[in-house]
This record gives sequence, C-alpha cells and structure tokens, in this order.
Amino acid sequence: MSEQAAPQTIESYLEAQAAKTTLRFLTCGSVDDGKSTLIGRLLYDSKLIFEDQLAALEADSRRSGTQGEDIDFALLVDGLAAEREQGITIDVAYRYFATDRRKFVVADCPGHEQYTRNMATGASNAELAVILVDARKGILTQTKRHSYIASLFGIRDVVLAVNKMDLVGYDQAVFERIVDEYRAFAGQLGELNITPIPMSALKGDNVTSAGEHMGWYGGPTLLEHLEGVRTGKDLAARPFRLPVQWVNRPDLDFRGFCGTIVSGTVRPGDAVQVLPSGQRSTVARIVTFDGDLDEAQPGQAVTLTLTDEIDISRGDVITAAQTPPQTSDQLAVHLLWMSDAPMYPGRQYYLKTGTRTVSCVVTELKHSVNVNTLETQPAKSLGLNELGVANVSLSQRVAFEPFSEDGELGAFILIDRQSNATVGAGLFDFSLRRADNIHWQALTIDKQHRAAIKHQRPVVVWMTGLSGSGKSTIANLLESRLHDLNRHTYVLDGDNVRHGLNRDLGFTAADRVENIRRVGEAAKLMVDAGLITIVSFISPFRSERRMVRDLLDEGEFVEVFVDTPLEVCEQRDPKGLYKRARAGEITNFTGIDSEYQPPEAAELHIRTTETSPEQAVEQVLGYLEARGVLG
Repeated sequence: MSEQAAPQTIESYLEAQAAKTTLRFLTCGSVDDGKSTLIGRLLYDSKLIFEDQLAALEADSRRSGTQGEDIDFALLVDGLAAEREQGITIDVAYRYFATDRRKFVVADCPGHEQYTRNMATGASNAELAVILVDARKGILTQTKRHSYIASLFGIRDVVLAVNKMDLVGYDQAVFERIVDEYRAFAGQLGELNITPIPMSALKGDNVTSAGEHMGWYGGPTLLEHLEGVRTGKDLAARPFRLPVQWVNRPDLDFRGFCGTIVSGTVRPGDAVQVLPSGQRSTVARIVTFDGDLDEAQPGQAVTLTLTDEIDISRGDVITAAQTPPQTSDQLAVHLLWMSDAPMYPGRQYYLKTGTRTVSCVVTELKHSVNVNTLETQPAKSLGLNELGVANVSLSQRVAFEPFSEDGELGAFILIDRQSNATVGAGLFDFSLRRADNIHWQALTIDKQHRAAIKHQRPVVVWMTGLSGSGKSTIANLLESRLHDLNRHTYVLDGDNVRHGLNRDLGFTAADRVENIRRVGEAAKLMVDAGLITIVSFISPFRSERRMVRDLLDEGEFVEVFVDTPLEVCEQRDPKGLYKRARAGEITNFTGIDSEYQPPEAAELHIRTTETSPEQAVEQVLGYLEARGVLG
C-alpha cells in the first residue's frame, strides 16, 4: 500500500461507516429465554469479537458458564457480577456492532417482573423489539408484559424469536402453534409488524445463517431481517422541533439558541414559532463549531439565531411556524412508576419533558393497568413497576405531542422534589379539554387590598404534630388572642374539615395526601382573602407540607412543629384513638402503624413537655409580630 493510498482508504472507510443507517433494537422476554445468548451469538458469528475478548470469554465460560466445555455466549452481555452469579440479566446492557450493511445498538433487557422499569428504559429508545420465546414453554406472562410495554413505548416492529428449537426437535408444529397464539394476543396491542423466526441461539440456527435443521422455514435469518427492516420513524419528514438547551450570549452582538434537533429540517429564512409563548420569528443563521450550515437535520446539535429579539429561555421549543405542537398544562398520561415509595394523587413532583422542568401534581389516577393481562383495575396509588392511566396538572404550559406521534415531545419523567431522584416515566396521551376552557379571571381587588383594610398581612400558621400533641388547643387559644387584637382569622381544624370538605376521605396514605392538598388549596384562598389562617392538622408527610408552602408567596407559610413525644400523646389520648389503634381496631394511625415525618426546618418548634399552651401562643404571636403580620 502506497503512502498516498493509506489516508484515502481510511477516509473512504469512515465515509462508508457514516453512510450506514443505525437500527436501535432491544431483546426481551421471559427469564432464561436466551436473550443474552442470542446477542452473544450475533457478536460472535459476525466476527465482532477481538482475540483478547474471545480468550476472556472462553476462560469465563469454563469458570462461570452454563454450557460445560462450550462457549457461553451470554457472558458477553451479562457484565455485572451479580448477573453472572445468578445467571440472569438485571440491568439493561447495551452493545454496539456493525455489519457491511448497517450499524446496530442493541439493548438486552431483564426478564424478571421486578425489573420492569429497566425494560421500559430500553424500550424508550428502540425502534424494533426482538421478543424471545422458549419453544418448550410457549407464550408466558413475561412475553405478554414485555410486548405490551414495547408497544406502549411506540415500537411497532416486532421479531417473534422462537428460541431453543433444538430442544423440541426443530418441530414446525411447535413453532406454528406459538406464532398463532402470539398473533392472537398481539391483536390487542394495535397494528404490529410481526416477523416470526424459529431459531437456536446456542447452536446458531437462523441467527446469522440458516443452519441445516429447519428446511421447512423459508424466511430470513435474524441478522438478514435486522439488516433490511425499514422502521416507521422518518424524523426528517416530520415538522421541525428544537427544544432549547441553552441561550448563548457571549457578547452584546450575539444571541443564539442551542439545542439538538429532534425532528424536521431547518434552513435560514424558515418561519418559526416559540412555544409555549407563541412568539414568531425567522431563522437568520444556523451556527455550528465548523461554521454556518445551509440546512440542519434531526440529531444535529446547532445554534439558531433569529431575525427578531424575542424572549426565549431553556425549556422552550422552537418549532415550524405552520405546524406547531400543542401546548397544555393539564394532560392525560400513561405513567410507569419506578420508585419504592408509592405514587399518590395530590402529591407534587417535578415533571421534565425535553429540556423543560415544571412542577406538577397527579390530580387523578383513573386506573392501573395489569401489564400481565392488560386488564384495568381501580387504584388509589401506584407501586414500584406498576403502570397507570392518570391526569396531571402542571404549574406552566408545556409544548407536547402525543407519544404515538412524537417520542421526544411525547415523553416525560417525574422527579421527587426532595431527593431529586427519578421516580416515574410517562407518555402524554392528550390535552384535557378543561385546559382550554378554564382561564384565570383578573379581579380588580387583590390580596393586598383585602389585607390592607384589615390592617394585617395574610399568613398561614400551619400547626403539625401527632394526634394528642395539643395542636387544636393551641390553635383555638391563638385565634382567641388574635380576635382580642381585632385581627381577622379563621381556623381550619383536621377533625372539623373531615365533617364537610373532606368527609369522603379515609386515612390511607393516599387519602392523607389528598386531605392536605384540599386543605392547602382552601388555605390559599383564605390568604387571598387577607386572613390570618390557622391550620391544625397532623399532616404527617413533609412532601405535602412543602406542597402547601409552595402554593403561597414567600413568608406566607409559618410551620409550627407542636412536638410531643409519642408516649406522652398516648398517655393523654383524649379521644381514645391510641388505645383503639394498639388494639388493632384502627389502622393507618399516625405514630403507630403509619409514619410521621417531623419538620426539618420549621419556623417555630414548640416542645409541649416544656411549654404550656398559653406560652406556646405567646411564642407564635411574638413571631408574627416580629415579621410584621399584625400590622
């Protein structure tokens, strides 16, 4: 090879690689159906394993394998020590490989039900699913569950890989029976493009080559199908969408909007609209590190400049002006729960879609979905790996499209407000009609005017503590003192509110969350009326107390921790509730079989074993006076 030819050969190789399309697919199915073995066989037969990898694989097969002296191909994918020890896949394992015709990204998803969230993670970025079925066992519950999740996340192309045909004598009748059963089930999942392939991943039949044992099968091998399949996602043909990741202002003369194009193409001179504000402009330049472009396509990270100075922030979406997505702050969604702590309607979370993060509340859980049978059932909460259909209310409007139309603007995650952990993943279905029918009515008289004529500042004094701690006693005395001072007040007491506004609620964790949500909204209205509102509720969960604080303006929420040890509350037991709870007559009783989360940074901490109710009132009054609440 001449010195001049070598650079050209490298360049031509890189050009050829860049020209290849990429297929993202996942393998899933029941435990021990052979998912990891199949991927290992693909890599091995495609000559995509280096010599040192092969040597390590052979050594690992002798030490940890399940195939005796033969190579255990599953070990190429099962990378975690726990996976090798147990012989199962736990986490999603990604592998990258290429053939002469195509590049591939494959996700090996775990089969156990407790790893359903991992399966959803793999499905969210895949275009095709390889559903493995053990020919000896046929269609199992896990087969149905994974097929449903794959279809839910927009995968329409499915390979039904009937594996381990060598263990049933390569019987054609067995294969056809499984295919018929799967097609009957898959009819419930909408229109799927199903390609059944009989194979033996261990022996290599119909993986990369046909083999000698199934002459009755005339279809493609798995690799032939993967190389030739055309998926339905033509992102370039869709309307232009660019979620803004960053606003670039290096100097006063340049203002650019950075992000990755998720669909459509854009050119200088194109008319665009910015959502959710609805402002319009025209693209002036498409800026990249390597210079300006005449056109940009999906997957490219670019900086757009516009001809007009308009307000655009991170989280906004720049879209084609003639075909913008929808915007809404109330939506129907599918929600997969991914946290050990249950999801309760009424509890606040952060919702992140694209580059935008807003506060949200799951206002209603319509039902949960049994992913094993596809049956729906009533539910008040979602547990780990459970799926539900719900309504969510957002603090601000967001640009979105149904997930069935756009996988980027149609998906979201939920984030816990305290730990910042991802606790749920969901798909937007449609905007609720109420979002367009309800608008905020501007009023001439506002909170400041109402408070001014009362000569006070509105505030919520939120007293929290165990049952029997003395909250109601202190609240009643506090209102009496404020009344003597000619202040305008109202007390929201836990027991009293349950006789009316919250009479339909019980004492489960879900009901307690809704109880506080309603009271918080009522307290907000009273603050808007200019009142000093005294709230006396156990309110056991920090998240709900935080939710109410966030409903109000800065300084309008005063948390008072009425701190009384559990044993003292039990000695007092004014209503006999502790005695009944200890006897098992009352369930979900705070402090006994339901958790109480004490405040971590309350404005006032009153220890009732050291302070009388009258002294506690003086502490609260002193705090309110020092903050200018009393005028």
